[in-house]
This record gives sequence, C-alpha cells and structure tokens, in this order.
Amino acid sequence: MQTRILGKNGPTVSALGLGAMGMSGAYGVADRGESIATVHAALDAGVTLIDTGDFYAAGHNELLLAEALRDRPRDSYLLSVKTGLLLRPGGMPGGNDARPEAIRSNLTYSLTRLGTDHVDIYRPARLDPAVPIEETVGAIKELVEAGLVRYVGLSEMNAETIRRAHAVHPISDLQIEYSLISRAVETEVLPTLRELGIGLTAYGVLSRGLISGHWTTERTTRPADSDHRALSPRFAADNVEHNLALVEELRKIAAARDCTVAQLAIAWVAAQDPAVVPLVGARTRTRLAEALPAAQLELTADELALIERAVPAGSARGDRYPSAFMANLGVGN
Repeated sequence: MQTRILGKNGPTVSALGLGAMGMSGAYGVADRGESIATVHAALDAGVTLIDTGDFYAAGHNELLLAEALRDRPRDSYLLSVKTGLLLRPGGMPGGNDARPEAIRSNLTYSLTRLGTDHVDIYRPARLDPAVPIEETVGAIKELVEAGLVRYVGLSEMNAETIRRAHAVHPISDLQIEYSLISRAVETEVLPTLRELGIGLTAYGVLSRGLISGHWTTERTTRPADSDHRALSPRFAADNVEHNLALVEELRKIAAARDCTVAQLAIAWVAAQDPAVVPLVGARTRTRLAEALPAAQLELTADELALIERAVPAGSARGDRYPSAFMANLGVGN
C-alpha cells in the first residue's frame, strides 16, 4: 500500500482510506461479521486510515469499530471521527451542535465507545451556523493540547470557513464529497486547500455506488427502507438512467485499461492531487478487494482526458443530497 501525506500539517496515511458508515446500515442491512472481516482485511492490506462519525447509527459504528480493532496495535491505524450532527428518534438528522461544550462531551463518548485514549483526526461534520468556526476549532485545539486528539480536520466547509479555521489551528485535511460527478470542490475549495497546504479526504468517490459499475435501474426501483439512496436525487427514476449512461462511457475506458469502473473512478479522484486520499466505503471483503488495486492505478494524461470527455463536470443529473440537506453543505454538487 502506498502512502500519502494529508497536507503539510497532517499525518502520513495509506493512499486509500476505509469509510465505515455503510457498515452501520446506511445503505441497507449490513452483516456485522462481514463488516468486521472487511476492517481486518483492509488493515492487513495496509490501509491505515479509518473514517467514522459519532452519529453513524447513533454510535453503533464506533462500537463496531472498537470490536474490529480490539486486537490490533493502536499505532497501526488512524481514526478519523466526525462530530456535531444531531439525530432525531428514527435516525434522521436534527441539526448541528458544534459548541465547545458539545465538542468536549462528544469526544468523551467517542473515546469510550471506540475503546481508545485518543482520536487521530477530529472534525465537525458540518458548519454550525449558530457557532463561529473559531470557537469550534478552538475547542478541538484544546483537546489536541490535552493529548486526546492528534490533528484537527474539517468536513463539508467552504473556502472562507477553511481559512478562518486554519487561522486558529493548522488543519490537517478537509473531508468532502469528491467524485467524477461531484466536482464543485474544484472551483474554490481545492485551490484553497492547495494554497494553505491542507489535505483532502474524499468521500463518495463512487457516488454511493452509482458510478461503481454495479448499480442498475432495477436496484433503484427496490431500495431497502433503511437505504439512504432511496432519498437521493441522483438515484431518482427521472435521473438514474441518465447517470448510468455516463457509467457506460466509463466502462469503455476501463475495459481498455483492463480495470473495473470502480477502480477507474477511484484512481481518477486520487490523480487530482497528491494530497487527496479517497475513502472507500466498502462493507464487504469483495468490494474492498476490488477497490484496493486503484491505489496502484496511475492514469496517463490521455486517459484523464478521455475520462473528462466521457464525464465532464456538471454532467450528472440531480443534487448529491436531498434539497433539505443541501443548505448545510460547504459547496454544492
């Protein structure tokens, strides 16, 4: 496994990270044993960065990771934890709370659930409009000074907010959705990260499976009740066929390179900057095994040009989140 450095202020991590959200039912029922086996397989393959959130299934994800990591040396992996997103009964988002007192309390719970004495990267999941980002980052800075957190990260924030946060404490990385069909980050956010020397951990690199090469319209018509994709505009009946036609163009390029569509899409994200680390949301060993070779896949300038022509920026239909959630994002699609 190759490694990358999350900007000039962050840690060295594996070139691919593991996003654990799907292991706690976000995309339908997940198998606990298979999820744990997938974490083990990722670590055995050299993956060192594992991403979670204290609100993923109301703490279930942290408890799952604690079980999976119990017998692994603590210095063999890095935990990235998002916080601040509130949940209503039933699991739907209920706003944000990034007050310093909430940040400190949430970390206490996370450390207990994860069974660890520190979190490697701690980050607010969204900007709390009621709390200046300086106060939120200042609270995490205190946790760094106390030895409970190693690095300060951000998630889904715009360029101005990134600058303000970075002025309080060096930011290791911004976590934000970035894929061939989610490219709003390229306009202002990515240039700002490069200027400030901040890394980017990219989630949604396969757009929740839409551009993985495995999604079909038949799956769209029968989403599980617990599958968040049932609410996603890009998976809606009036958009999904158009978006899957883009995937077919990618499939031609992947075939010529003798790789899968998923590998091509992941490698494209990694090729955008040396400080970009794609997070792979695999919840089975099979999907993980398919994703891992993407870390070794170096795309040529000609291949990148072909991909750009096949899926130009703005070519997807539908927002990346339901309209009610778009206002909380640092950038759009």
